[in-house]
Amino acid sequence: MQFEDDAFVLSSRPHGETGAVVHFLTLAHGHIAAHVPGGASRRIKPFLQPASRVRLSYRARTSDHLGSATIEPEGDATSLIFDDPMALIGVQCACVMTRAVLPEREAYPGAFHAFDALMSGFAMPEVWPYIYVRFEMGLLEAVGFGLDLSSCAVSGSRDDLAYVSPRSARAVSRREGAPYKDKLLPLPGFLLSSQGGVQADDLRRGLDLTGYFLERHIFHPLNQPLPEIRTRLIDAVRES
Repeated sequence: MQFEDDAFVLSSRPHGETGAVVHFLTLAHGHIAAHVPGGASRRIKPFLQPASRVRLSYRARTSDHLGSATIEPEGDATSLIFDDPMALIGVQCACVMTRAVLPEREAYPGAFHAFDALMSGFAMPEVWPYIYVRFEMGLLEAVGFGLDLSSCAVSGSRDDLAYVSPRSARAVSRREGAPYKDKLLPLPGFLLSSQGGVQADDLRRGLDLTGYFLERHIFHPLNQPLPEIRTRLIDAVRES
């Protein structure tokens, strides 16, 4: 098995004296892990930071073996946000969640393009947190657990959608959901339309919404909590 592909680094850990095992999100081959010879060296290590954009050359004996990879850097996605601690948390969180949610060796080109758009969005401090929530929604959709916000699950109406059913992941209108609002999840307007406007606490509600379904479908079946870095992101949002 051999290929070249565009990729983002998701994580890296030392392996042996000079190598590293690196997880990548690739355009055409999805989430893969590979041994990068010299990955712990002073020359290559700086290019294996989370969200670094690289050109990947991958080789493995079979699809079941850990392959070996060499990289060519294609720019530093985080170079413009080193002075923004909240954005750096967001970058790390995006990498951790992508690695946790997407199975290895399955192609998710939509997730790659969404990750690329999110990385560009980090240059806009007032905007990127909302892009991040949409990114998590995209991860859920990619693995078959997408939210259906197109119409009310009860009436079929597309108007005044205000809640999401925790059971069906479908939107519910304000009128239909009023008697059960304590059991429903609030639906922030910015997830319905770019023209939906932003209300107080919408960002926190958006993170709570995606977090609920990520925990239910991805982490709870593995008997794991949501990653600690995501809790740090929520705390940073609340303090901002």
